[in-house]
Amino acid sequence: MSEYSRLSTESEVLLAVDNLTVDFPTADGVVKAVRGVSYNLRAGEVLGIVGESGSGKSVSSMAVMGLLPKSAQIRGSISFRGEELLGRTEKEFMQLRGSKIAMIFQDPMTSLNPVYKIGFQLAEAVLAHHDIGREAARKRALELLEIVGIPFPERRIDQYPHEFSGGMRQRVVIAIAMANNPDVIIADEPTTALDVTVQAQVLEALRSAQRETGAAMVLITHDLGVVAGQADRVLVMYAGKPVEIGGVDEIYYEPRMPYTLGLLGSLPRLDADRAERLTPIQGSPPSLLSLPPGCPFVPRCPLAKPTCDEQEPELVPTGEPGHYAACHFSASLIGKRADEVFAVTAADAALPASYGAEIEGVTGQVTAIPEQPKAEQSE
Repeated sequence: MSEYSRLSTESEVLLAVDNLTVDFPTADGVVKAVRGVSYNLRAGEVLGIVGESGSGKSVSSMAVMGLLPKSAQIRGSISFRGEELLGRTEKEFMQLRGSKIAMIFQDPMTSLNPVYKIGFQLAEAVLAHHDIGREAARKRALELLEIVGIPFPERRIDQYPHEFSGGMRQRVVIAIAMANNPDVIIADEPTTALDVTVQAQVLEALRSAQRETGAAMVLITHDLGVVAGQADRVLVMYAGKPVEIGGVDEIYYEPRMPYTLGLLGSLPRLDADRAERLTPIQGSPPSLLSLPPGCPFVPRCPLAKPTCDEQEPELVPTGEPGHYAACHFSASLIGKRADEVFAVTAADAALPASYGAEIEGVTGQVTAIPEQPKAEQSE
């Protein structure tokens, strides 16, 4: 068992994933989609899993739900309340899905059947695991719509998915996930393609679902802002493998993996004491068909040294309780900002040295922003 997956508190460990590996054989070779994911999820806890597209976030959770194709080669261990899930039959997984572990998928329009009314689909989720009448199931469906904040639920319950906005459809999917009071809810990119106002409504619906069910939650997203406001712990993934895990404060204020620092540096900060340019991570993630030897982040890492090309680092303690990072030189990141570690881009290098401004007090007044010469101003 991985060292950091042994972390425990007084709360019961509901879901334990240990050294999970998922490979997909293809005509071009083996895609190593997930490489050694480990975590424990405790009752009432929210674990955020973040990373770029293709880092293995969704595949690892699909493995937990037993939804991967038969061609997938899955190794490691996934246990729920101490019982192993890998190797279970489809019939056994069907009894588990929805009742004990529920999943909220990325696209609500493809999660909902367009030819059935919303009320029918909510009631169906209830009837799948409870021997009750349709009238009682409809009453539960109405209650669920109220919990997730659907306006006029008595009228909306008899409408079709296409009559709902994107944010409302996502709240319906959340209602379906919480229909049977599951112990674990896996939310896979629940706020994708939503504007910030609707995103806030969906996140409030997620919080309502957790309060109502008392469930633990795995929140998969590439939006670090969403994770900051929702999660208790954060797992950062890159090229199919965890590269940092820790509490929200440790990850956001004391990152010890260059990739994590780069992700944070690419986001605007409202609490900054000066105007700053964003610091992007240049390059692209490696192909999971042909991973390079050593650390897969080497081609994009400003700290890379020959050691990194030879040996892929393992997750090791950083010195803070529960904080682990996979970097040979994580200690050199202590107290560093992203713009002090990552190289200046060509666009930034062309800016005048005086670019930026000090922010005066708490008024938000910005001064000393230089004007461009008239000849350089855009038409």
